[in-house]
Amino acid sequence: MTTTPVLEIRNLHKAYGALEVIKGVDITAPKGHVISLIGSSGSGKSTILRCANLLEDSQQGDILFKGEPVTWRGEGLNRHPADAAQVLRIRTNLSMVFQQFNLWAHMTILQNVMEAPVTVLGRDRAEAEHAARGYLDKVGIGDKCDVYPAQLSGGQQQRAAIARALCMEPEALLFDEPTSALDPELEQEVIRVIKDLANEGRTMMIVTHDMSMARDVSDHVVFLHQGLIEEEGAPDALFGAPKSERLQGFLSSTMAA
Repeated sequence: MTTTPVLEIRNLHKAYGALEVIKGVDITAPKGHVISLIGSSGSGKSTILRCANLLEDSQQGDILFKGEPVTWRGEGLNRHPADAAQVLRIRTNLSMVFQQFNLWAHMTILQNVMEAPVTVLGRDRAEAEHAARGYLDKVGIGDKCDVYPAQLSGGQQQRAAIARALCMEPEALLFDEPTSALDPELEQEVIRVIKDLANEGRTMMIVTHDMSMARDVSDHVVFLHQGLIEEEGAPDALFGAPKSERLQGFLSSTMAA
């Protein structure tokens, strides 16, 4: 019997006014798989991630979390999720890691990581603190619990953001360009953590500009062009023998850069 995917996107369409940026996309994230979304700026990668996590409303198509479809009211540009409790449940199980960290400047790193489990999930504070310390150790900054975000490097802040996402104990992690705001040395710190998570068999969907990481950690890679899937497949096939001219050109320009 086939296991129900953690996340499934079917015929997704997303528009901003008259501008349609996602034009009918299907993506499936089976449990324990890493799906990477690649493509040029403006191809729709981050928008798909934000729609999957219900941070953006899509105008058409289905989003299913563990087989449960999101319920909608209205149509087209007036379509919105109908069940606030369902939205909260899905968001807390699809933890998102953003490009810009989004840590609270007035809280210590430990407080940042344990805040959502306490306030959103209602977990016991002592239990949440124990878990938070464990996840900070896991990402290699367990000694930074009592400092504030401004005292950390960009790579350390992003690792704190990953620990925060893990502390929600989600079904899947969604990464939106997790390394693009970092210089190359700090980028490698974060990539090592993501590779470790992939090796643990965590379900992840990653929007990335880093082709080496996409090739190394992914089970499946999706190349987007102008709001559509141009090509997809296993990383060895996609990077080793791309079929479409657009993907060939994209990889040539990316590798050259």
